[in-house]
Order: sequence, then structure tokens, then C-alpha cells
Amino acid sequence: AGPLAHPIRPDNYIEINNFYTMTVYEKGAEVIRMFNTLLGPKGYRKATDLYFDRFDGQAVTCDDWIKCMEDASGMDLTQFRLWYSQAGTPEIEATGEYNETTKTYTLTLTQHIPPTAGQPDKDPMHIPVALGLMGPNGDDLIETQVLHLKEPQQTFTFKDIGTKPVPSILRNFSAPVKLTTDLTDDDLKFLMVHDTDGFNRWEAGQTYALRVINKLIDQGAMDESLLESLESLLDLAIQGKEDKALIAKALGLPDVPIIAQTRDVVDPDAIYKAREEIRNAFAERCEDKLLSVYKSNLETGAYSIAPEAMARRALKNMVLGYLDDPAIAAEQYKKSTNMTDRVAALGVLTDHDGPEKDVAFADFYQRFKDYPLVVDKWFSLQAIGVNDNTIPNIKALSKHGDFTLKNPNRVRSLYGAFAMNNPVVFHKADGAGYALLKEAVVTLNDINPQIAARMLTPLREWKRYTKDRQDKMKSVLQEIASTEKLSPDVFEIVSKSLKA
Repeated sequence: AGPLAHPIRPDNYIEINNFYTMTVYEKGAEVIRMFNTLLGPKGYRKATDLYFDRFDGQAVTCDDWIKCMEDASGMDLTQFRLWYSQAGTPEIEATGEYNETTKTYTLTLTQHIPPTAGQPDKDPMHIPVALGLMGPNGDDLIETQVLHLKEPQQTFTFKDIGTKPVPSILRNFSAPVKLTTDLTDDDLKFLMVHDTDGFNRWEAGQTYALRVINKLIDQGAMDESLLESLESLLDLAIQGKEDKALIAKALGLPDVPIIAQTRDVVDPDAIYKAREEIRNAFAERCEDKLLSVYKSNLETGAYSIAPEAMARRALKNMVLGYLDDPAIAAEQYKKSTNMTDRVAALGVLTDHDGPEKDVAFADFYQRFKDYPLVVDKWFSLQAIGVNDNTIPNIKALSKHGDFTLKNPNRVRSLYGAFAMNNPVVFHKADGAGYALLKEAVVTLNDINPQIAARMLTPLREWKRYTKDRQDKMKSVLQEIASTEKLSPDVFEIVSKSLKA
């Protein structure tokens, strides 16, 4: 949601360039993937074959695509079309109850689509909810089933369930929705380790971590059991019994922007402090195990893009982030034989001013200065550093010989990376991050209005932040709005943001 919330197929706009958004592209892609979930792999293949037979080489519409899905499957997708016309993210609340006497499990799903600008009232959506039921030994009690949620509230009953299950809801991210459940912390910890669905295993860990982080922010108390759960994943990595790529993902804590989405009032400093407290506590608790996993996954042979080799690098570099040691990162950089390991090392070093950082970044630039896309990465890695010198460094980098505001990728790599991927420094309480972005946007307004408008993304939801930050962001938006000859691109974003 937000002041510029729009459906996948917008019905009105001031400047069409402002709709190259995640809603159109990423949510749009998820909606296409939902057809595969609804029709099944064979049905979806049949429908896509029909689509290409009818329309290959033509300009077609969303309705043409959906009609092929209907004709090939015989399914009525009238209600599903709402995914293209209704803005906002559906919210699902799931509650379950097990009856020991009848051996039945009942799951109740309730859906709600929050109001958005121009759409105060929403109709219920057709939402595919993939469900599994896990037994106490980590076994699937039923095969994954796709439930069709079409009403504001529906109840589904499963018979012959011999023991109280833990539900695994929204498997394989079967729909782009926000899910809340009545799962306990113990349920989440169980799914985090035992769920047979890789996405839900990761999601359970993220949900549990979010609970712990928010409790730490609000009450100042850390739940040590999160550290125990993370340590159990580390033990699995040491034993070599699990997919290293999945463990690497599962070990990661939610990023600051994800945590911010769960807060009524966003204070980036408080979020970062709590996240760092947990990260540091885990690193201290498991230092020997982390070092063991890191060393056992170092590169030993020729560079490979085999899945096993990629998984090994992912795990090693996740652990490197927890170790957060400039000396280890610098050593990895020196010995790296591939871009993945070099960038991971620089990702650690960028937070630590010192000779290791200076030497590594200088070397990276000299090695790859003739490769524009890699130079973009060089700028970005410096823009996301969380330290007191980031803003002065960005100002210096804006005067670098390889930087120009006339190159959209270069703008994204410096100002975009800073404003959108470094929320801690961008939202510094003194407002220096906002002022830096404002200067760039005003200048870009005359050079590339589309990019200028895109740079305003982190200011759109200014009302969600602490009062001091609200005032500073609003002031910056007002100053931009008063700019002479403001482009339609920037005007649309600024005006809608201020009116929110």
C-alpha cells in the first residue's frame, strides 16, 4: 500500500514512466505464477501452448492471456481477474483447531484487502493457498493441497489426521499475500528446522526472528531461544546433512526494511540496534562453529558454477557476515577467484573504515575499471556502508571521474543504492541523507525526470516514520515541489506523497 498504490494494470496516471514498478513487474510475475498453481503444471503448459498458438507475434492484453487459461482448463477465472484491477496486498489470517476425538483438523482462513487511494472498498479475491500438515516427527501427514480461498472467510476440514499437526501454510509462496497465523513460537521453530517446503522453512525462521526483534525493540528483552534455533541450523551445516544453500538463507536475519514493514512507527536506528544486538550475540555464542563452517567451505579447487559449489559459497559468505571481521574479509578478498567472493568481502569491509577497506576497494576499482557494470557495483558497495563517513564518501564519489548524472545506471548505483538500500544512514536523524537526495533529485529533474522520480521512492511513506523524520522528509518533498519547471514525473510522485 502507500500513497502511490496501484493495481498491476493501472487505470489512470499522470506519467506512465512512473509505473515501471515492483507492482507491475514483480507482483505481475507472481500473478502469472499463480496460474501455474491453480491449473497445475500440465494444465498450465496446455494453456500457455494455446496462448502462443493464438497470439504469437501479436500485441495482446491481460484479458487475452486469462481467456487462454480459462479455455484450456475449463476453470472460471472471473474472480481471479481482480488481481489485475485491485490495488494493495491481500492479508490472510489463518487459525487452526485439532479435534483429538474425531481426528480432524480445521483451518479457517479470513481475507482482507486494505483500502488504497481511489479504492476504499475491495471485493474478496480468488487466492490459491498451498497447505501441508506436519507431524511431530517432521513427516507430511497429507500431500500438499491447494485451497481456493474465494470468500471473506472459509473453513477447511481435514479428516483422519492421527495427531495434532503443525500447518505449513502458503507453501512455495503460492500467492503474494501477507499471512498472519496463530502458530506459536515453538511451532515456528519446529517448521524452521523440519518443514519439507523450502520456502516455508525459511519463512518460519523469518517470522520467528521478526517476533524476537520486535519484542527486543519494544521491551528491551532478547529471546535466547532464537540463538538456539540459529545454532541448530549451524549444527546441520557442520554435519553436512542439509542443502547448504537453504541453510545459508535460513541463517539470515530479516533486513531493516523488512522489519520496518512490521512497525507502526518506523525508527531505523532502533531497528538496526536490535538487529545488530541479535547478530552480535549469535556471533559471540557460536564463534567457533562459525569459523569452522567458514573454513570448511573455502574454495579449494577450480571455480565452479555447479549448484553444490554455489551453495558452498552462499553458506560461507553468510557466515562471513556474522563474523564481521575486517581481517578475515580482507584475506578472502585477496584470495578470491570469483566475483561472488570478492563482493561478499567488500560487503563486510564497507562498514569498517580502515586500511583493509581502502586497499580492497582501490584494488577492485583498478581491476575492473574498464567494465561499467562492475564499476556500478563498486559505487553501490560504498553507498551501502553503515558508518559515519558514508554521506561524505558519497559526496566525494559524486565527483569521481567515472560518475555522471547522465548515466542512469550510475545514478542508481550511487544515489539509488544509498537511498533505497541503506535505510540506517539515509534516515539519519539529522536529515543529512534527505538533503543529499534532494540535491540529486532537483538536478536530475532537468536531466532525466524518470530517474529523478524513481529516486523519491524512499520518501513516499514519510508518514510512517518517527515525528522528527516525518518533518524533515515532508520539508524535503515540499522543497522539491516548489522547484521551477518540475517535470510531470517528479510532480506526480511528490504531490501524491504529500497528499497521502
